Amino acid sequence: MQHLSELMEQAKSEEKQIVAVANAADKEVLSAVKKAIEEKLCSFLLFAAEDGVRKHAAEIDLDLSTEAAAIVHTEHNPQTAAVKAVHDHKADILMKGNISTKKLLKAVLDKETGLRTGNNLSHVALFEIPNQDRLLFLTDAAMNIAPDLDGKTNMIKNAVQVAHGIGLQKPNVAVLAAVEVINDEMLATIDAAALTQMQKRQQIRGCTVDGPLALDNAISADAARQKGIDSEVAGNADILMVPTIETGNMLYKSFMYFAGAKVASVISGASAPIVLTSRADSSESKLYSLSLALASAKTF
Repeated sequence: MQHLSELMEQAKSEEKQIVAVANAADKEVLSAVKKAIEEKLCSFLLFAAEDGVRKHAAEIDLDLSTEAAAIVHTEHNPQTAAVKAVHDHKADILMKGNISTKKLLKAVLDKETGLRTGNNLSHVALFEIPNQDRLLFLTDAAMNIAPDLDGKTNMIKNAVQVAHGIGLQKPNVAVLAAVEVINDEMLATIDAAALTQMQKRQQIRGCTVDGPLALDNAISADAARQKGIDSEVAGNADILMVPTIETGNMLYKSFMYFAGAKVASVISGASAPIVLTSRADSSESKLYSLSLALASAKTF
């Protein structure tokens, strides 16, 4: 897969799913809902006060008379109601509406009605970068601040789960560091070596892991050859795993602002994909993120 538009086509070919939107009373959120319905991607349960949803829907000519968009009147705590709908299998995917991420994740992590699995949650982004010949995953740019070895293991498993959902049966995972050699003064290199060995011993499955790898030799076969790195992953990475949130966040924004990349992203590690849309996201990015969730939901 080279383009995120292919991801949308894959999502269309999946069995139609239901997306629960936590507080859908918002013009931007409903605009994304409208476009998804027009593309025939899925149907929606819109959790919010009914008057608010109808007001904003009228502003964008969103037809609420069809089965594709059903309002679930919720005056208080729409995030709790939306999460419970996914928990009770009345919906397949959770989508953030006009509500804080903190409130939504608190509902997700509720022991009774949430979507906990025992794994840590992590952010998984999928990029279409103009000068690359394949889509690239990046984790984690938004949730895990300074993960330990166990946290990094979970991050890989979560990203691999999403990659399997879009058809990558054995993705190559590059564990990034500043250098490609083990340095006992750089914890990222030691963790990377441990993760590589864990995969070889089948403690991490469904992928090939190698590290430490610097960014250049993770994505460039020429750079890997010049440094004498003999690896299935070097120069052919599908998933880039960063050591800290600062690295991930800056790499994410570098892809977007310097390279003009397109992106889709989900939260993995729960019992269903979670789409955390932002007002800063383009409508295109929101549709791509929803497509990624729809395509990968079968592996959750």
